[in-house]
Amino acid sequence: MRRSALCLFLVLTLAPAASFLPARALAADEKAPRPNVVLMVADDQGLDAGCYGSTVVRTPHLDQLAREGTLFRNAFCTTSSCSPSRSVILTGRHNHANGQYGLAHPPHHFVGFSTIRSLPVMLAEHGYRTAQIGKMHVEPADLYRFDVAIPAKDTHNPVAMADACREFIAGGDAPFFLYFCPTDPHRTGETRPVGAERPNAFGNATPHPGVEPTPYDPAQVQVPSWLPDTPACRAELAQYYEAISRIDQGLGRLAQVLKDAGKYENTLIVYLSDNGAPFPGGKTTLYEPGMRLPLVIRSPGAARRGVASEAFVSWVDITPTILDFAGVDPKAPPPGKPAPRLNARQAAQQAQATALHGRSIRGVLEAERPAGWDEVFGSHTFHEVTMYYPMRVIRSGQFKLIVNLAHPLPYPFAQDLYESATWQDALTSRRPLYGKRATSSYIQRPRFELYDLATDPDELNNLADDSRHRAKFEELQAKLIDFQRRTDDPWLVKLTHE
Repeated sequence: MRRSALCLFLVLTLAPAASFLPARALAADEKAPRPNVVLMVADDQGLDAGCYGSTVVRTPHLDQLAREGTLFRNAFCTTSSCSPSRSVILTGRHNHANGQYGLAHPPHHFVGFSTIRSLPVMLAEHGYRTAQIGKMHVEPADLYRFDVAIPAKDTHNPVAMADACREFIAGGDAPFFLYFCPTDPHRTGETRPVGAERPNAFGNATPHPGVEPTPYDPAQVQVPSWLPDTPACRAELAQYYEAISRIDQGLGRLAQVLKDAGKYENTLIVYLSDNGAPFPGGKTTLYEPGMRLPLVIRSPGAARRGVASEAFVSWVDITPTILDFAGVDPKAPPPGKPAPRLNARQAAQQAQATALHGRSIRGVLEAERPAGWDEVFGSHTFHEVTMYYPMRVIRSGQFKLIVNLAHPLPYPFAQDLYESATWQDALTSRRPLYGKRATSSYIQRPRFELYDLATDPDELNNLADDSRHRAKFEELQAKLIDFQRRTDDPWLVKLTHE
């Protein structure tokens, strides 16, 4: 009896406090029509859009979506790598707890745990039609099962992709979930010299029928402080901008397809990016350019629109938010299937294995500064299989603590970033600085990095060893350890073994 009572106690306490949807979601009015859901995931887009303050990048459709919905100024991926980040988006669990530690494709071949229940599977179990088009990049396929995989001949053509979704969007009376994932503005891997007339590192040289080319003058781009202001970098930023404008055209066409089908007003639209911009210093890092990303949500029936929110939200919050709108309880068995009979220990194990790590954003969509939304966590371990560099991070108010668990190792490079003209120019020129950061400190990092982003937005002045910030360091370190325990982080073992 005492043992059973202990196991029941574990069921109630071990799962993260934020892992359950609000009670309001479980009592949703069944008479109200459930919304359709479009989740559009850009591939490697940082905060480069008109609605995020750029005076150069042209993104009229994303800007319009922000005017009709909520733009989040403090939205964060949890891991700045394609496959791991997408696994978090689709499961509501940090990648160290869902198994997708790194990239899914060969030779890296990381796969998620078969015990996980993903967003498309849960929505399908509750009557949603589900479809995906474009980049999946998570494994195994059955874990992320969709009813329909819509073919896309060119995933750098989001306009054609939107047109390919017309039949699915228009068909059937049941609500739908569409996972829409172009591969812009990801690098294409092609290596024509940057000085060429139409460089194609971002897929711009290839014709994309239906897309209006939007070239940019390298002299007019806005070079962020974390990148070097060099001709090579400016040329690549111009290419990157053009790919962003291409994905924006796809968003505009997708909105029109929804309107043509009479589905726009009853569709929840979520636009975000999987990780930071594809330049060294952004993607694969947990510095701000790698993890602070665009998030715009347009919800049906909102009383307030055009909201700019300061709430700290994370990609573990995406699945709980969509389930909340759909009226789906992630802990409940599928309709028509009785709950399995479990003893107390099995129930505790199941609760821990299926708990969501995020919380629904729905209740704060119309609030600029909601209380209790000022802290997020990140967990990155691999990108490519050769890139072992586990980092854990907490962003709490103006402070940020990064723990580099493999700090004696040099920081590893993703192949596409290492081969980029921007980085190759930095290597050949042997400049001591990369942006504002010393090139040497970018490659070789300390175990702890503590930054006050209010006074040091470029994360240059490490306060981890500053006695004046000792209390803040210890507070954030304790919170990170608690986060690792709550989310079953296997790398917690390093606390005792090293």
